[in-house]
Amino acid sequence: MKKLLKKYFGYDEFRPLQKEIIDTVLTGEDSFVLMPTGGGKSLCYQLPALKLRGITLVISPLIALMKDQVDGLKANGIEAEFINSSLLPEEIEKVYKKIEGNETKIIYIAPERFGVSDFKEFILKQKVDLIAVDEAHCISEWGHDFRPEYRNLNSLKTLFPKTSIIALTATATSQVKKDIIKQLNIAENKSFISGFNRENLKLSIVKKKDSFFKLLNLLDSYGGESVIIYCFSRKDTERIAENLRIKGYKARAYHAGLEKNKRTTVQNQFIKDEVDIIVATIAFGMGIDKPDVRLVVHYTFPKTLEGYYQEIGRAGRDGLPSECVMFYTYADARKHEFFIYQNETKEKEEQLKKLSEVIEYAELETCRKKYLLNYFGEELNENCGACDICLTKREKFDATVLAQKILSAIIKTGNRFGKNYITAVLLGKNISRLKRNEHNQLSVFGIVKDYSEDDLEQIINNLISTGHISKTQDQYPTLNITSKGILFLKNKEKMELSKPIKDSLENAHKKDFDHNLKLFNLLRELRKKIADQENVPPFIIFGDASLKEMSTYFPEDKASFNKIIGVGALKLKKYGDQFLKLIKKFSKENNISPIKIDRWKKEKLNPSPKIRKTEYYTKTKELLDKKVSIDRIARNQDSQESTIINHIEKLLDLKTELDLDYLKLPSDKYKIIKSAFEEMGDQFLKPVFEHLEGKYNYDDLKLVRVIMKN
Repeated sequence: MKKLLKKYFGYDEFRPLQKEIIDTVLTGEDSFVLMPTGGGKSLCYQLPALKLRGITLVISPLIALMKDQVDGLKANGIEAEFINSSLLPEEIEKVYKKIEGNETKIIYIAPERFGVSDFKEFILKQKVDLIAVDEAHCISEWGHDFRPEYRNLNSLKTLFPKTSIIALTATATSQVKKDIIKQLNIAENKSFISGFNRENLKLSIVKKKDSFFKLLNLLDSYGGESVIIYCFSRKDTERIAENLRIKGYKARAYHAGLEKNKRTTVQNQFIKDEVDIIVATIAFGMGIDKPDVRLVVHYTFPKTLEGYYQEIGRAGRDGLPSECVMFYTYADARKHEFFIYQNETKEKEEQLKKLSEVIEYAELETCRKKYLLNYFGEELNENCGACDICLTKREKFDATVLAQKILSAIIKTGNRFGKNYITAVLLGKNISRLKRNEHNQLSVFGIVKDYSEDDLEQIINNLISTGHISKTQDQYPTLNITSKGILFLKNKEKMELSKPIKDSLENAHKKDFDHNLKLFNLLRELRKKIADQENVPPFIIFGDASLKEMSTYFPEDKASFNKIIGVGALKLKKYGDQFLKLIKKFSKENNISPIKIDRWKKEKLNPSPKIRKTEYYTKTKELLDKKVSIDRIARNQDSQESTIINHIEKLLDLKTELDLDYLKLPSDKYKIIKSAFEEMGDQFLKPVFEHLEGKYNYDDLKLVRVIMKN
């Protein structure tokens, strides 16, 4: 399989879980795969398809993507076709003949194709060895993107009883996963979940003040690179795209109100690197598989975290560092609420709850990725080091007096007003509503002089995080002082908080790779020229990661060029000479020598998640063998108890024999938690925590899960 991986896809190693999934497919078993966007899901069925004798059917809802995916496979030397409504009957007949003549290995179809009797009759006569259901969350009514036509797929096991099925998705809660498995009637024990963490994405929230100026400042770092900007309305997309064109950017608007031909044109221009920036409503993105989008901007914040995760997932699908910036103002919540309140169905409360979760995410004072992953039921034990909170050095200051003023203002106004109102009181704003309530007569009116409105908002968010203030989840959230806040005032406690941070988008785009930018741009021009000749997107020829390695190592012959990531046998043969000619000419003119590609440098340029060595856990194992308690082991190693439990999990993953019975919680407690895991599944902790109504902490849950695994 590794030889096929290099020959057809140009990679030397598998990504995490790919080998295990491929092995399962080749044994003829069904499987469920939850893998983040850019994690390499497609390879999990494309590569085994080359070994299987029959054909592989790929079911995808994204008709616009099928041609790109098939073009990409053909560029790698793999015979593939698609059948969808864009083809004429005679073109479909040609594909049928290729299938019958064993001239193709992979066929892409839309789910509604199973409703076409001619197709069903034809395909049932063929040897179908594998069915891949892509975007599998579309089959679940619990998913954020339910598509009724996907329900046709619940008969796959009846139609193809001997064919293995692989269901793949990048976004699925525990409930959605169970529904997918149930609908497709596949075995639950073969689930592969690699997590939601996109390590190459940097996440930032920016105040939506002087937003267009900030946007220009941000785009200045991304000249010539692909960017998607999401807006609230069609009108916004047109206005911002027009203003960006005036400023000299290659920008186009995309929304559902455009004629189909115009939407297709805009999409093709973006895919072919003729347009750098798409300003779109959420109608854009599902129909593209562009791997080199370096920046995703939410000009208006999204209405659900599921939607947000999916939309930022369109950045950096090639694994290279990319950025996701959300412009945030609480005022934008009103736009979303207006439309939610037009909806008189039972979903209204759920939609408001999801909106409040996005607001909470935007107002965080702690690691954003930790919050986002926790939302999807996944833990991140350390700060991510890749969001604006973690990347900003926060200075502490004595906030005792300021906190007293804020809490006093909440009390004196009756615990019944929101953040904007409280800041208006403290800053002494001349607002009619304040006068009507006679709050301009309060002793706290205008007592804050040294802080701006933005600063006060951040400090109030901080006090919410520390538990001194609570915020209601109503349509118009109000602030309330908590018992902790009352004790703080009563006992005249001291308080230190992090200083408010200022938005900074300068130098936001840190260039990855130590590559020669001039050569990289010349290689991009050559790639574009070849792509235009072949009428395919440039990334089909080579991805950015390949070009950046070329402009880092300056390969001088086919042997060294073949070591570049993404260079397979067919691409070496088709494009090697042209790219080598340009690289050698540039190297000669600039007196640059080739650099040997070795394993250390490849790892440095393409960092993968760090795996700690077995020795790291030796001390933990020694103490476990001596029947030392978790809390004592943690103290011994100056670690948290949760870290020690992680050590135990890693030791078990490494097939280490451990006697953990002595760590069991009291019998009744253990049985309750064990029963909850058996009912909810043990993949994620959050569903179990919520099922048990928060009565048991996460460390207890993790410990029980570890003992169950042993």
